[in-house]
Amino acid sequence: MPEQIEVAPSAIEATYKAREVEGIIDLYFYRKIGFRLAHWFAQRNVGPTTVTLLGGVFGIVAGHLYYYRDLRLNLLGIVLHMGANAFDNADGQLARLLNQQSRKGRLLDGLIDYVIWLGIYLHLALRCAGPGASSWVWILAGMAVLSHGWQAATADYCRNAYLYFAKSTTEAGFDSSVALQNEYRQLGWSHRVLEKLLLKLYVNLTRQQEILLPGLKRLREVMARSFPDGRPAWTQLRYHASARPLMKWCNWLMSNTRIFLLLFLFVIGQPVLFFWIEVTLFNALLVYVIFLQQNVSRLMIELVEHSPSV
Repeated sequence: MPEQIEVAPSAIEATYKAREVEGIIDLYFYRKIGFRLAHWFAQRNVGPTTVTLLGGVFGIVAGHLYYYRDLRLNLLGIVLHMGANAFDNADGQLARLLNQQSRKGRLLDGLIDYVIWLGIYLHLALRCAGPGASSWVWILAGMAVLSHGWQAATADYCRNAYLYFAKSTTEAGFDSSVALQNEYRQLGWSHRVLEKLLLKLYVNLTRQQEILLPGLKRLREVMARSFPDGRPAWTQLRYHASARPLMKWCNWLMSNTRIFLLLFLFVIGQPVLFFWIEVTLFNALLVYVIFLQQNVSRLMIELVEHSPSV
């Protein structure tokens, strides 16, 4: 018999990472749908990994439908892409609902998201590189892929840092590349191939994040050195006040913005503009987010280093 789970009306709040890092569309649309999906899957003993893979199928098919110069197929792709987003919310909510959070699941979720967007960029490039098209389309698409990677890595790192410093959640995913590399060396290949590969990808991602946001890396080191027995409450409150306004800008770099942008560009018949917007407007926002986060990190480091308690 399927497992029956009683869910209080407020239980949906427990399946959020934190309200501050959730976008408006996530809070009032995707998280509500994701919660219903998570509850439905839990009753049928379907695990978070299966939900992640199902969402990946939706997203990959959506990317393929973006290739065609047919608005009806493109709109169907948008619907499937939104479905993939709903499943992307549901797998994490299901893991928290069943208390099955794991780094492996989080890394697999990130990998699937990367595969989905890589497929989307590839199909959009193939669509735009039709007869007579300039080879610059491929260069532009490549620049857009790299830009998207930097933007997603930065937004994710800022959000994880907020969960770690302001919320003190154990699943924040705010890790050190040095510690991860040591763990990678100690992890054997025997019967753990997938975990080893995922960890290697995670090491590389974390290094990239530390290069993009060196202030956060230093802040973690200063905090660990200054408060070896645990961070005092005032650091949590101060980081919350300083970094919370940054979260709304991070959310602009996430998938929801791109889905609505793609919808608009398909309607006007100019999907190639997606690449241009990615490497211009989104990269400008990336620079602004890095600037804000570096300021928050610098402020916190100064406060910690000059605190009487230290």
